[in-house]
Amino acid sequence: MKILLADDHMIFREALKALLEKDNSLTVVAEVDDGRMAVIMAREFRPDIVIMDVAMPDMNGIEATRCIVKENPSIRIIALSMYSDKHLVLKMIGAGAKAYLQKDCGSEELLKALTVVHDNKIYISPKLHIDELQSVLEESEIQRAITTTLLTTKEREVLQMVAEGKPTKQIAQDLQVSMKTIEKHRGRIMEKLNIHSIAELTKYAIREGITSVEK
Repeated sequence: MKILLADDHMIFREALKALLEKDNSLTVVAEVDDGRMAVIMAREFRPDIVIMDVAMPDMNGIEATRCIVKENPSIRIIALSMYSDKHLVLKMIGAGAKAYLQKDCGSEELLKALTVVHDNKIYISPKLHIDELQSVLEESEIQRAITTTLLTTKEREVLQMVAEGKPTKQIAQDLQVSMKTIEKHRGRIMEKLNIHSIAELTKYAIREGITSVEK
């Protein structure tokens, strides 16, 4: 089973890799520290499973999951996050993740999730206490449980970087477009959301799981 690790904390990735590779049937083929690189490395290495953090800089785990699954539906995504909000669990599963666990889970639970996900089934940690989620999944109504966003993938990516305090010039450099293009994106974002300040955009991004308070 080939695994890609996506988490912006190096020490956590190193510990997780050491844990996983104790099992001879598991191989970590690549490690990345942001969602955009996760998409690129998933395209290059075609892992069986990506273990994905939710809150990462530049492109979060929700957007990265959506992109990876769209490009290659056979890749299974396991969300491993410090956050336990039902809101984020639903968004990750809706984006295409097959599992959601908290980072304080035991190694036995993570290995169980790997097995379940490899069989193309969904695993939600019982520790999350999301009683209604199972029935939602059984009824195939997950998309109706998620707030439909008005923003495109690129607009959500720009919104995350704006909310993280990056200046327009840096965002343009990172996305390899002009500053004018970024300004147009920001204007459309504000118009679609009926938001008129960076502070309100940041609040929206945090509420929707696009970025996190700590980032």
